[in-house]
Amino acid sequence: MAFLKTLHLTNSWHETSGGIAAFYRTLMAEANRSGHEIRLVVPAETDRVEQLGEFGRIYHLQSPKAFLNSDYRMIYPSQFLAPGSRLQRILAFEQPDLIEVCDKYTLNYLGALLRMGLVQSLNYRPVVVGFSQERMDDNFRAYFRAFPFAAQFCSTYMKWLYFPFFDHHIANSEYTAEELRSAARGQLVPRGTWIRPMGVDLAHLSPKRRRPELRRRLLQNFGADEAGVLLLYAGRLAPEKNLSLLFDSLSRLARDREQDYRLLVVGDGIERESWERKCAAEMPGRTLFYGHMRDKNVLADLYANSDVFVHPNPREPFGIAPLEAMASGVPLVVPNAGGVLSYANIENAWTVSADAESFASAIKEAGTDRNLAVEKTRRALATAHQFSWEIVAPAYLKLYDELIHLHTGAAQLAAPAFCSDQARGLQAALMRGVAYMAKNSFQLWSGLTAHAPLRPATKATLETDH
Repeated sequence: MAFLKTLHLTNSWHETSGGIAAFYRTLMAEANRSGHEIRLVVPAETDRVEQLGEFGRIYHLQSPKAFLNSDYRMIYPSQFLAPGSRLQRILAFEQPDLIEVCDKYTLNYLGALLRMGLVQSLNYRPVVVGFSQERMDDNFRAYFRAFPFAAQFCSTYMKWLYFPFFDHHIANSEYTAEELRSAARGQLVPRGTWIRPMGVDLAHLSPKRRRPELRRRLLQNFGADEAGVLLLYAGRLAPEKNLSLLFDSLSRLARDREQDYRLLVVGDGIERESWERKCAAEMPGRTLFYGHMRDKNVLADLYANSDVFVHPNPREPFGIAPLEAMASGVPLVVPNAGGVLSYANIENAWTVSADAESFASAIKEAGTDRNLAVEKTRRALATAHQFSWEIVAPAYLKLYDELIHLHTGAAQLAAPAFCSDQARGLQAALMRGVAYMAKNSFQLWSGLTAHAPLRPATKATLETDH
């Protein structure tokens, strides 16, 4: 039997990364059950190959640290442009039917090379898919607050240097897809965008894990008694997470004389140190920073034994952690914006304006109104079950298979969320000119690097070649 093979590339990966790593590892688990071969290429400190069952494999590619966030590493074009590069050797060895790129900054250019047939290690044309798991404009807003004309720059980049580089697009939420919807206006080639959500691991997460003794011990870590309200945040401690709202809300709650609010912070990131210092100086004893939690069972216990889960980011692309809180039976407070609205609403959560006053008020109600909390968490649990990985992961693999068969003309698939419309007149002529110049530039580079030896690749040489 001939199995379909997909190869995925992402820069959103490091030892303590959460959502995207969970997604791809879950896909590989499902692939091992269904016989769908999956390969993943990620940046790493050193080269190595990780085998996950019979059908899953991760290539860790030695890469430099990212410029803006040293927690991450990045695969740059210099690592795949040359015919003899390690990434091209991986492609030559694996020969995937579909290649998915989950990156908007450096790996998207590989998509363009593949579509133009300029990857010398491949003598065929695979399906090329762009996977959007975050928005470029939100990242720019988080890291380049003073960047002039940032919105215009992101819009132009997405339209000219991202969207047209792929045959198809997948987004993890309607919120993430909105940036693609704008870029889709006026393209030379029709392209569809499919929206597919992330999922939640119901095997570990459950309200049945709630135990009064464990909750009591967690509060004792703060020096608080069991009458206290235990808040939980789980996620990266990075600029794009809007953490100022989280700690500003806690600062307001700390002035409440009727309830004792304490915050447990699970996660790591480049902002952890600064927030620890600030909280120790301004709200001593109110916060505990646990760092990254590797043990799934321990994390599941922390979810289930907290009183309120707080997620402050109004521009969250999807948000697996809030969905995990819902699956654990914990009252959820989130902004009334962003990708969290894929599953959170006023019926199953507290969705409020992203300001400290609104958040503090919602946290108070979620932590003290037990009848309302029970009703909302009951609905939240039912919602979480609709996003089980057991449902979500097979749906992704099915979509990949359908896109491959569509490429060969063998099948049709469900309609996308939206398609690009046709560029006309001057805009179409300009886009053809840019495409022509881009292709010539790539061909020139290929000519300059043609002397690089493309040695025959085997699994053994890829595992040991550095």
